[in-house]
Amino acid sequence: MSKAANTSLADQGIHEEAKVQKAYDRQLLARLWPFLRPYRGVFALSLILLPMISALMLLQPYLIKVAIDEYVSKGDPDGLGRIGGYFLAALLAEFCLLYIQYYLTMWLAQHALADLRASLFAHLGRLPQRYFDRNPVGRIVTRLTTDVDVLNEAFSSGGMTIFMDLLTLGGIVGVMLWIDWRLALVTFSAVPILLFSIDFFRRKARVTYRLIRERVAGINSVLQESISGMTVIQLFAHEAASFVTFERQNKLHRDAYHRANLYEASLFSVVEAVSSISAGLVIWYGSGQILAGVVAFGTLVAFIEYLQKFFVPIRDFSAKYAVLQSAMSAAERVFQLLDEEVSIAGGQDSRTPAPDAVARGSVSFKNVSFAYRGRENVLHDISLEIRPGETLAVVGASGSGKTTLTKLIGRSFDVSEGSVCVSGIDVADWDLHALRREVGIVLQDAFLFRGTVGENVSLGRADTSEASVREAIEAASLTEFVAGLSGGLSEEIRERGNNVSVGQRQLLAFARALAYDPRILILDEATSSVDTETESRVQHALDRLLADRTAIVIAHRLSTIEKADRIVVMHHGRIHEIGTHRELLEADDLYARLHALQYVRRQNRGGSAA
Repeated sequence: MSKAANTSLADQGIHEEAKVQKAYDRQLLARLWPFLRPYRGVFALSLILLPMISALMLLQPYLIKVAIDEYVSKGDPDGLGRIGGYFLAALLAEFCLLYIQYYLTMWLAQHALADLRASLFAHLGRLPQRYFDRNPVGRIVTRLTTDVDVLNEAFSSGGMTIFMDLLTLGGIVGVMLWIDWRLALVTFSAVPILLFSIDFFRRKARVTYRLIRERVAGINSVLQESISGMTVIQLFAHEAASFVTFERQNKLHRDAYHRANLYEASLFSVVEAVSSISAGLVIWYGSGQILAGVVAFGTLVAFIEYLQKFFVPIRDFSAKYAVLQSAMSAAERVFQLLDEEVSIAGGQDSRTPAPDAVARGSVSFKNVSFAYRGRENVLHDISLEIRPGETLAVVGASGSGKTTLTKLIGRSFDVSEGSVCVSGIDVADWDLHALRREVGIVLQDAFLFRGTVGENVSLGRADTSEASVREAIEAASLTEFVAGLSGGLSEEIRERGNNVSVGQRQLLAFARALAYDPRILILDEATSSVDTETESRVQHALDRLLADRTAIVIAHRLSTIEKADRIVVMHHGRIHEIGTHRELLEADDLYARLHALQYVRRQNRGGSAA
């Protein structure tokens, strides 16, 4: 297999994410500010404590210098005791202020990042359906979980203390120059090598940590797909091939981390080397100055203390910087999601029809054409009027455009040409929430949430009473099923509804749409997963429930839509014919052929069973 073929989905493929050509850390930090602003008082207090902590750190070596030069050398125990008291007070004050500063920093981080995660989730709810078609679930989940957690790690690992470290480093340089500028210059003579190394590794590390974040998303995508499809994997003995896919992604992630570790270890080694060289230079030059009577012994001790304090934050900086680089890469990806365009939203004059509007419940397509992004049209010049209260069936071969037609009604996608009107108003001018309150849908692939049976029917809406939930349960022929559950409506539904049958999931989704009580109800193969007996009960309920409601029914089984007011036959994205069941049979065209074909299949199945 070629090297290109082994490249992960995170690096190439139809879901490859846009690369940021140049990183601007200040811009990313500025974009975090709106989430910090509500807590700016805590943020300001946390920042105010930093120079105070830094000053206390700088004071301690100077107190040691004074103690040696002024009191130890002169044999003054009383003065030495006072200096010792000052030193202890400085240590205790530093400890207390560090504790408060760290607590405030973590409090700030938890609140700000919780707001960020909430903002991301709210933004996801506004994104168009095409975004979710283009991006794997695992990659989206990574944005809201792992990437935000990396930002939290930047706070918890002391990312904000880098500002204190910079203050401390600047203070150390200033104090050492003030005490003895010649000794200070000797001390810092090797620092330019360190600065060059930091700049080099900074540029290398940024690219590497961006690659790590991408490959974490790749792992999550593979995991999500594999876990969701584990039943299929096991039934088709696909475990080995699935493992190979995961192992390849896992190795790519490991290799990216190895590269980051290489840069981090190299930087740490350079810091240690420069630290040792500087210490040697201080001792060599300072000892000579002491012998010459130019520098006091306490000054040399203070310089060594300052030198240690100078390189401690730089040693920590290599680890902190690695976390910050990872955080900046994560922030890029988080804000890429927040920058995703909400291309489908309510019109500038968002409105809803009056309750007594004559056209309420009507649907009209006017010269509608539609294409998914980058593809040819799947609908061609569709014009269709659906009257309020009418039951319209849509049939046709797979890929003829039936489901796409219904997605345009709820505005999951916008038309490429023409217009779609619901209750007399163009869907582009509707308030989006009100439009989707007007239109209910039962999909072929029913999705249930974790929660109770009642919560899955009502979806937690405050305007849905228990009485309406029970009415919907009864209408969907689920009364006997719910009565047989130990908890009734309070029975817990497990993840993906795996403790109920496929048919029961379909019927619960049907009850959910009925409890929603929409003006327009779309049934997309809604009875495809129920048995013949249950289908008969559902059909009987539909005759009663759809009397005053517009219904659009997509069905492959033509026996389920024979009573529809009209039937639309789709063929290659166009309306091929329209009429009642009887009219279309008499026309002896495509519908008649489909009907005859299904009739023959039913006869053959009946003969085989006999």
